[in-house]
Amino acid sequence: MQVAARTGQPVPNQELEFRFRDGTSTWAYGNAVPLFDAAGAVRGVISSFVDITARKRVEEELREADRRKDEFLAVLAHELRNPLAPIRSSLHILKLSGRNDPTADQVSDMMARQVNHMVRLVDDLLEVSRITRGKIELRKEPIDLTLVLKSALEISRPLIDDAGHELTMEIPSEPFPLDGDPVRLTQVFANLLNNAAKYTDTNGQIRLGVKREGQGVAISIRDTGIGIPPPMLPRVFEMFAQVDHDASRTQGGLGIGLMLVKRLVEMHSGTITAHSDGHGKGSEFVVRLPLSEVRRAADIIPKPVQLPPGFAQRVLVVDDNRDAADSLGLLLKLLGNNVHVVHNGPDALDALATYQPTVCLLDIGMPGMDGHEVARRIRRQPGFRNVTLIALTGWGQEDDRLHSQSAGFDYHLTKPADIDALQVLLASLEEPDSSRV
Repeated sequence: MQVAARTGQPVPNQELEFRFRDGTSTWAYGNAVPLFDAAGAVRGVISSFVDITARKRVEEELREADRRKDEFLAVLAHELRNPLAPIRSSLHILKLSGRNDPTADQVSDMMARQVNHMVRLVDDLLEVSRITRGKIELRKEPIDLTLVLKSALEISRPLIDDAGHELTMEIPSEPFPLDGDPVRLTQVFANLLNNAAKYTDTNGQIRLGVKREGQGVAISIRDTGIGIPPPMLPRVFEMFAQVDHDASRTQGGLGIGLMLVKRLVEMHSGTITAHSDGHGKGSEFVVRLPLSEVRRAADIIPKPVQLPPGFAQRVLVVDDNRDAADSLGLLLKLLGNNVHVVHNGPDALDALATYQPTVCLLDIGMPGMDGHEVARRIRRQPGFRNVTLIALTGWGQEDDRLHSQSAGFDYHLTKPADIDALQVLLASLEEPDSSRV
């Protein structure tokens, strides 16, 4: 009101907090408009206020509930990842054991698929939280759409083949240059291909088509599956939306995959639409993305990474979960590494001088001395500053990675570790000093 009276300018709608001496406060929503006399001087002010204290309290309660939800999802993911880690390691051990038993191999493969499925569910839970809070940043680079689709097909091919589906592709040979995050775009198309495979009866048909549309490109994935009822089409991209709840159709999943796909496509300045003629008549999802300026093929196609031959690393595994530590240690030994396992921070520090590791795989959430403190103490010792520190933990959010980096870790992996990725990482490290192997 004073501003309106002093300047003669109206004060637009705004929210104001009034604090009182007893520590309480009241929120109001209002504005102010000056009144002028015949000479044009301000002679008064008309103001209007509405008490919005109740609404502000509800908003604060919702923010607090959202914060607690994110904390719960992070803790849930951590607790789920811990038991998955030794299961995945043990399955790899069985595969490397050389037992020639077709039945055992079949069961082992089945268990591996289910573990991978559970890992994806955990990741999806955290992805929803990160995307809705704007915590995901794309790592864009010049890429070719064809290479992204190839990566997505490699991920989805086992699911497609297991169901006996016929996959046809109509992809022109011309380049489709994009400025995008290859990992996130691969996630988009692998999700759509997986859905097509899961929600199509055995021996169905899936078609992947690509065509240029003006300054953009359209990618369509069509199937002959269960289809989408017309009333459901506008809701398929909503969180927890499920098209078919028939128990015979249950394929696993939380109904958040398409919501993630839509967000990731929009973050690439693209759109996604769903089409279906109804129940039992198949579905089609069309992703449209803008093309970037044409680049030379050498700028678009990533150069293959030349890895050195696999060295026998001296690996110190530190984890208070004995099953996780012992199974990972045994697996790394079978892969040709020299391994020592301990189950707490003090024992890890004692092993530095006696064992002299080249690599330390450290759990974070250990009682007493946690992995961050172990890493900091290792980095303070001049003789061990070159040891590669890898965080292997159930905590996998961006803040967790930043915390690990500040503590001195070189890499941050989430449980259960992708064994192939871990092998590549170990092989890519510098050759250890031969006098210490």
